[in-house]
Amino acid sequence: MNKKIIFLDIDGTLVDDDGMIPESAKTACIEARKNGHLIYLCTGRSKAEIYDFIMEVGFDGIIGAGGGFVEIEGEMLYHHKVSDEDVKHMVDYFDEHDLDFYLESNGGLFASKNFLPHVERLIYGDVDNDPVAREKKEQRPHPFITGLTIGEDNLYRSDVNKACFLENKNVPFEQIKKEFAGKFEVIQCTVSAFGQDSGELMVPGIHKAVAIEKLIEHLGRSQEDTIAIGDGMNDAEMIEYCALGIAMGNAKPGLKAIADDITDAVDEDGLFHSFKKHGLI
Repeated sequence: MNKKIIFLDIDGTLVDDDGMIPESAKTACIEARKNGHLIYLCTGRSKAEIYDFIMEVGFDGIIGAGGGFVEIEGEMLYHHKVSDEDVKHMVDYFDEHDLDFYLESNGGLFASKNFLPHVERLIYGDVDNDPVAREKKEQRPHPFITGLTIGEDNLYRSDVNKACFLENKNVPFEQIKKEFAGKFEVIQCTVSAFGQDSGELMVPGIHKAVAIEKLIEHLGRSQEDTIAIGDGMNDAEMIEYCALGIAMGNAKPGLKAIADDITDAVDEDGLFHSFKKHGLI
């Protein structure tokens, strides 16, 4: 068979809800690359959030920030950033409406002042009063939380790829979407733990398929050899663009509806099973 180029989402695809990679997923990636297939991470995460333990599995490159940058063998192929004016608009609006958020750049994840206690509640539970939640925080700290930069006074940064905000029940998602219409692509609930009315703000016209097209052009390869695997609606464009689009068992219903195939959930060895089924390993 032709050697394939696999584009792999991270959250809910390669890593589970605890931020960890199932052993079977590691095995699948290692074996597929031994068989001569290329694997690129294709994620909403920025560079600072793609931790060493993920990269140590071994990949051929990264599409990050939902298509905002492409990096191959440590070289940046291209990189789109949010304008200073739009960063200011975003930060001011979030502060004014009590929306907890963080800004993603390749140099770090920069969180607003109340973001940490809010996200700890969502991920661990009530760490102040619940011993089980407290133990979870101490024994199994989530890599996302340990990677945040907290307490920066000035969030008017000039190196921002995109932003994510947590749900605030008093501010409907549609209101946020309307506020940034024309300035940002506002995508609802890309991380389910962040709440149904959470979301992320992306540079318009940037999505995973745009980056995949640039990458395969750079490699001199054909779209026919591409496979995409994901679970969220920010994977929709790549699932439709690639020759084979696979949704995880835990994927959003909208993604399953447009996928060519559906595998098992991330914590049911879904990645391994899909690699096996499609002859990659």
